[in-house]
Amino acid sequence: MLEGRHSPRIPPDDWSFLVSVRPSIRRASVFGVAVASLALLAGCASTPAAEPEKTETEAPAATEVTITDNHGEMTVPVNPEVVVALDNTVMQTLSDWDIKLAAAPKGVMGTVWPEYTDNEDVLDIGNHREPNLENVVAAAPELIIGGYRFASHYDALKAIQPLTIETSPREGKDHISELVRQTEILGQVFGREDDAAALVEALETAVSDAKTNYDGTATVAGLITSGGKINYAAPGDGRGVGSLFTTLDLVPAIESEGSTDHTGDEISVEAIAAANPEWLIVLDRDGAFQEDGYIAAKELIEGSEALKNVPAVQKGQIVYLDANFYLTEGIQAYTGLYADVAEAFASAK
Repeated sequence: MLEGRHSPRIPPDDWSFLVSVRPSIRRASVFGVAVASLALLAGCASTPAAEPEKTETEAPAATEVTITDNHGEMTVPVNPEVVVALDNTVMQTLSDWDIKLAAAPKGVMGTVWPEYTDNEDVLDIGNHREPNLENVVAAAPELIIGGYRFASHYDALKAIQPLTIETSPREGKDHISELVRQTEILGQVFGREDDAAALVEALETAVSDAKTNYDGTATVAGLITSGGKINYAAPGDGRGVGSLFTTLDLVPAIESEGSTDHTGDEISVEAIAAANPEWLIVLDRDGAFQEDGYIAAKELIEGSEALKNVPAVQKGQIVYLDANFYLTEGIQAYTGLYADVAEAFASAK
């Protein structure tokens, strides 16, 4: 009776039903793992992607800069679109930096900068003696770069455009420092600080080389040839040549005082011969124009009977400035001059 109440007992050796159940158990396990994996993947997909690391944005380029020109402090636009330039000493820098000009004094620029002088879109202001200021007005400049030959017209230019600056080297100041100052101002105005620094470095290297190669005792005379004559360029004052005496501490062969006159001061070839200079540094004022009747400085000096026994002539120790120097006179011109002097001094050692 009691046995009838219970399920029939399964013999211990009869486990066949369990064998039939196991595959279903395995399938359920695999299914469970798959579901769990899908859930995990879904969870990963729903997690927001990490945002890229934020970088600092560059500050916007300055639109104005405050500079100190020959007259004081002034705020001017950076990279002005309409520029009138009158100062020859900045022209090579503007040319090298591809600065477009609305007007320029073509009458005193020779053929050095054809991109300006041969361009009909660049209005001609003429020369400093009788400048065509109407063309300055017509150009409607945002900035005028005056000075040097046009220094006497500063007030008139300022009346046309108050943003008129003058950066040309000032008399009575260290000439090399003035060239550096001018170049750095231009670098600020046109956003070319690195290019300005490269120009300054080249100049300072040339000056340093010239100082190193000078023996400290050889006598030097500065000359300017103009109109078929040989004139005197006084140490410190003489156009183009005079500043070298101060910068390099050259020993003057001629002690006479002189002026800043662009053609030099009168002197006889006999006086030059009597000074017996070991070196001559010569500016050919007419070399850039070579008008009718032009006689090159080399011919005037080396062909002079009175100078044939001068040590500088006999040894060929003569440095002639670049033919266009009288027109350029900027940092590039002086860098070339000091480099030439350095090379000449080194060759003579």
